[in-house]
Amino acid sequence: MSTNAQLQPAAAATLQRWHQMIASNDLQALPELLHEQAVFRSPMAHTPYPGAPVVGLILKTVVKVFEGFTYHRELVSEDGLSVVLEFSAQVAGRELKGIDLIRFDEDGKIVEFEVMIRPMSGLQALGDEMGRRLAPLLAAKTA
Repeated sequence: MSTNAQLQPAAAATLQRWHQMIASNDLQALPELLHEQAVFRSPMAHTPYPGAPVVGLILKTVVKVFEGFTYHRELVSEDGLSVVLEFSAQVAGRELKGIDLIRFDEDGKIVEFEVMIRPMSGLQALGDEMGRRLAPLLAAKTA
């Protein structure tokens, strides 16, 4: 990862749209950015969540759970197809910091979205709230 590397143009366009959606708190256009076989890797679950509909559901839910969400730094991979975004937020009064690791395909579609969060108290608050909101929906989608 490098602060000097640049995303490939299609990936850069997708990332710009992602930032616009986060800033406006409107993820309605998210399905357009996701590859149909995209996967989400949760900081709480060992097994990835596959498929654009599930990835979209998780991301649309987490933006409602996070309070004061802010991106701080961006690091780009040498091949221009991956980015690491550092963020901070609060969940249920708990401060947390994390990173979003996003991998794009050559067409700029998001193929993998992985999240890492610290400290444990923030991760637990996020896991509790996401579980409360998503457990029934994810069970129905992955069954």
